[in-house]
Amino acid sequence: MLKCASVYTYEIDAPEIALGEIKSQLEKKITLLENSVGIIMCNPEFITSGVVAYISENLPFDLAGVTTASQAVNNEAGELILTIFVMTSDDTWFKSGVTGDLEDEIDGPVIEAVEKAAAGMPGMPKLALIFPPLILKNSGDAYINACKQVLPAVPIFGTVTIDDTLTFEGSETIYNGKNYKYAMPFVLCYGNINPRFLIGTLPDDKVMPYRGEITKSSGPFVQEINNINAFKYFESIGFISNGALAENFLFVPFIIDQKKREDYDGIPVVRGHAAFMENGTAIFRGDVDEGSTFTLLTCGPDEVMLTTQQKIEQLNEMPDINGAILFPCIVRRMMTQRVGPLTELELIRKIINPEIPYMMGYAGGEICPTSVKNGVPTNRFHNYSLIILIL
Repeated sequence: MLKCASVYTYEIDAPEIALGEIKSQLEKKITLLENSVGIIMCNPEFITSGVVAYISENLPFDLAGVTTASQAVNNEAGELILTIFVMTSDDTWFKSGVTGDLEDEIDGPVIEAVEKAAAGMPGMPKLALIFPPLILKNSGDAYINACKQVLPAVPIFGTVTIDDTLTFEGSETIYNGKNYKYAMPFVLCYGNINPRFLIGTLPDDKVMPYRGEITKSSGPFVQEINNINAFKYFESIGFISNGALAENFLFVPFIIDQKKREDYDGIPVVRGHAAFMENGTAIFRGDVDEGSTFTLLTCGPDEVMLTTQQKIEQLNEMPDINGAILFPCIVRRMMTQRVGPLTELELIRKIINPEIPYMMGYAGGEICPTSVKNGVPTNRFHNYSLIILIL
C-alpha cells in the first residue's frame, strides 16, 4: 500500500534547523517503508542558502523537483517555504534520475537518462513524474514527446519550473540536493499505484464569439490563421492595438481543438500566447497543430476561483485517496494577485478534505493526461490550468 505525507519548513538561514523540522514532521506523520521518494518544491533562496543540499544529504530517499513561486501543504501556505511530498510503500517502487543538459537537445538526453533509471525494472512504470527546466525556446510538448519515445502508454504528470520573479530567471530544477538550469529530474513509479487525474481550465460560458483554424504552424509557432498572417488575424479581430496585444486581452487563453492528432481524445487543451515574431508569427507556450480550431476565452479572478473550487470538490468525492499533488499555472496566481498572492492556495486549504496529504505549487506549464482509456493515456501540455494527480 502507498502512504503519503507532506512536510515543510520556513527556515532559510539554518540548514540544521530546517532538517530538524522536516524530520520531526515526518516522524509524526508517517513511518517510512521499504521504498520511498520525495517531491521537493521551494523558493530559490533555499538553494542559495544551502538548505536544499543539506536536507537532501540527510534524508534516506531521493528528492526530485523544482523551484516555484508559492506553495501549500496540509495546514500551511506561503511564498518563502520549502515543501516535500513523501511517498513510501512496500509494494510500489520508485526509480529516479536526472537528464543531461537539454538546452540544445531534448530527445537524446531524456531517452538516455530514463533508460538508465529503468534498467532492470520489470515492464513499464505505472506513472512518470517529470520536472522540466524552463527553456523559453522549447515547447512544453517537447518534453512529453521525448518521454513518450521511451515510456509509451505511461501517464506523465509534472510541472515546468518557475520562480517568484517576473522573468523567472532564477528558475531551477532540483535532484538530490543539486540544482540545474537545463536538466530534467524525474521519478518512475512501479507496482501497486493507481494514478488518477483531474484538470481544471476555465468556464465554458466565457467563450468569446471568435473562431479560427490554424492553417500553418510548426510546433508552438503559428504562421497563419484562416490562411492569413497570425499577427494580421489578431489585428483584424481587435486583439492588437498599436502593434501589441491590447491590454484587456493580456491573459486570453486559446482552447485548441486538435482534431488531426492521431491520439486526439476529444478533450481541448489551453494554450497561452507568448509573443509575436517580426514576421507576424505567433509563438505559443505549447504545440499548436495545423488543422486545429480554437475559440478564445476571457478570464479573471472569479473564473480561477470557481474552477479551483469545482475541482477540489470533485477531488474530495473520489475514493481511495492516499495523497494528491496539485500544480496550478502561475498565470492563475497572476490573475488572482489583485485579491492576494495566496488566494487560490487559501481556498484549497479551506475546502480540501484535511485527511488528504497534499502538495501544491505553481507551475510554468502543466503536464497531465487529458484521459486514460484502456490503460493508454493521452498525455498533454497545458497552460492556465490546475492539474491534480490523485494517488
